[in-house]
Amino acid sequence: MMSPLLSLILFFLITAIAYVVLRPSSGYYWKFRKAIKLNEKVLNEDTLKMLYHAEAKFEAVSPREMEELLDTNESEVESVISSLKESNLITIENEVIMLTKEGRDYALKIIRAHRLYEKYLSEKTGYHKLDWHDMAEDMEHKLSFEEVDQLSSQLGSPHFDPHGDPIPTKAGDMIAERGMPLFDLPENAFGKIIHIEDEPEVVYKQILAEDLHIGSQVRIIESNKLRVKFYCEGEEYVLANEVAENLTVVELSHEERHEANLIRLGSLKTDETGIVEGISKECRGANRRRLLDLGFVPGTKVSIGLVSPMNDPRAYRLRSTDIALRNEQANFILIKLDN
Repeated sequence: MMSPLLSLILFFLITAIAYVVLRPSSGYYWKFRKAIKLNEKVLNEDTLKMLYHAEAKFEAVSPREMEELLDTNESEVESVISSLKESNLITIENEVIMLTKEGRDYALKIIRAHRLYEKYLSEKTGYHKLDWHDMAEDMEHKLSFEEVDQLSSQLGSPHFDPHGDPIPTKAGDMIAERGMPLFDLPENAFGKIIHIEDEPEVVYKQILAEDLHIGSQVRIIESNKLRVKFYCEGEEYVLANEVAENLTVVELSHEERHEANLIRLGSLKTDETGIVEGISKECRGANRRRLLDLGFVPGTKVSIGLVSPMNDPRAYRLRSTDIALRNEQANFILIKLDN
């Protein structure tokens, strides 16, 4: 027979375990249930978003194709389809899954949350642009629609995300996408980059490594079925068409080519003097304010003061002051040579 003391200890032990597991809201049982519900919500919302983008490209999606696109299995796809049909968010006709009006509206709300959060990350934080997409993919499922509206107001109700994608309004309206792939711009024509696709990531990383930004003006030198050669901010680039396809541009008129003769400060040579014309729109938030506070404002003369052994950073002289900048920072500053 168990002693009273041992029984009491056992009772308190079982009670403590039950409390830790079943404690309201924060117990392991409730956390586990919440995680399951979140996973279901994420999969449902990812499906709606995927279907929306497929419809925008006039592509049909079958249940089997959903398995590949969502990287999941048949049973999960069946569960998602059942859940979305029950909620009147999708219909199926001839093995093709289509969004209902309610489903399309819901998908636009998720897209709105994603693009607004990327805008927030670019404007208000110091996270690298390679991290924006994955962080927004996570937060788009966690933000309530009320929080998304508050975020939009905080950012000034922007129309485009940092990649140049249009942001849906609260009512679901969205500016129509425009422009053409870079390789469709005629030879000797001038254009402006208005969108940089961030998927697939390997292509996006290559574009970032080339220091190509939204708002930059380009001039096509040569374009064929394999590659496109062009000038941008004083640099010559050659991109394979598979990469150039992720850059969307609009052709510029003669009057709009105000950056045609501009180069990046990082391209300035030791025996040259430049005049600051502006700061790239790619430089945002605190970084932009810092450069302006340091004196890199339009009309300021700038030359090279000191150069480190590795040529990075370099000290630039403006108004009798030497200011050290890394090449990554200097490339945000656009200048014209002072002849």
